[in-house]
Amino acid sequence: SEKLLKVAASIPRDNLVALGTCFGKFTKSQKFRLSVTALDFLAPYAKYKVWVKPGSEQSFLYGNHVLKSGLGRITENTAQYQGVVVYSMADIPLGFGVAAKSTQECRKVDPMAIVVFHQADVGEYVRNEDTLT
Repeated sequence: SEKLLKVAASIPRDNLVALGTCFGKFTKSQKFRLSVTALDFLAPYAKYKVWVKPGSEQSFLYGNHVLKSGLGRITENTAQYQGVVVYSMADIPLGFGVAAKSTQECRKVDPMAIVVFHQADVGEYVRNEDTLT
């Protein structure tokens, strides 16, 4: 926001580390890892979405993958290994991950098979409040 920009202008450049919202971090192998703080910016523009059943919401928020038995809906034509935003059935964004199976494969797969690999969720605010920056 402009207000934040004006406040940051009063701080010397040598003392300013960052400005705005942290979207993620670079790993030691120079790969970018998205953080849950980017969820509010990604969710409205997500092309591929997954909705989880109420019973599986808590499991996902504890950092577990989404199983076929907890899958409510999935966007049509989602490819395997495609990035997805995970929603509750009430359309509340819970986090994001990677589709382990395509939409077509999800229809035929075993109920205990993983369909979405967990990457980040809003439960991280509570689990990692000491280290989350």
